[in-house]
Amino acid sequence: MAQVELLQSLAERHPARVNELADRLRLAQSTVSGLIGQMLRSGLVERHVDPDDRRAAVLSASPTGQARLAEWEAAHLRRFGAALAELDGPDRALVASALPALRRLTALLGSEAIDRT
Repeated sequence: MAQVELLQSLAERHPARVNELADRLRLAQSTVSGLIGQMLRSGLVERHVDPDDRRAAVLSASPTGQARLAEWEAAHLRRFGAALAELDGPDRALVASALPALRRLTALLGSEAIDRT
């Protein structure tokens, strides 16, 4: 799951440095470095020279990583859709009515304005 979250973060904003990914995911830089090492060996991410600072490296999802992420997201949507279909009409309506508030909540959680401590 941590690799999926890292791929999702790279898909949203790329390329990125390890420290940026650690900040976004609220993980220790050493944890992200370890994950990146595994993902480089698996071909899920690519490392490039940072065009703004040739001493630094930036990361992006590889085509393999993008394909894996798309597969995971499609499977997740199918699972979510199947679970929603099992709810009765009133419960589905409640879920639908909660979506705008949940979108605002996730925007706030991703915002720099919220204290991340």
